[in-house]
Amino acid sequence: MRGEPSRSSAGVVCHLIRRADHQEVAAAADVYLRSRHAAVPAIPPLVHRDDEVRAWFADTVFPERELWVAVDTSGPVIGIMVIDGDFIDQLYVDPTRTGAGVGSKLLVEAKALRPSGLQLWTFQANEGARRFYERHAFSPVEWTDGAGNEERAPDIRYVWKPS
Repeated sequence: MRGEPSRSSAGVVCHLIRRADHQEVAAAADVYLRSRHAAVPAIPPLVHRDDEVRAWFADTVFPERELWVAVDTSGPVIGIMVIDGDFIDQLYVDPTRTGAGVGSKLLVEAKALRPSGLQLWTFQANEGARRFYERHAFSPVEWTDGAGNEERAPDIRYVWKPS
């Protein structure tokens, strides 16, 4: 449920999805950076330095887009999602927490926030992300040679429309 922690079958609180506050911007940027660095070579390396990414989160992402976080019961940010219009611009889970349903909860939240539909880009080489999005009813609709992204890596645009 939105804004409330989920509970495992043992009744243990797992994580909470909510809009990030100003104090969480640096932690959100760090999750993004850890996730991006850990994903190489499945995705291309970042083309920006870590300090530039942190500044981008503080100066652009937080004030101009919707920054959502998944937080653990002990408080740390363990996943992030950035929504810009009907695009999921970023969705990353801390590499130590992948496979625990955090990304799925973030997508459920995105669908609730944009019930008329969503779209996103992912790298063609990122087979894990492609399987993840397709499991969540996103369909590939456009393939590119990467000329339109900073990494110059072939990518795919996915779309989700409610049934």
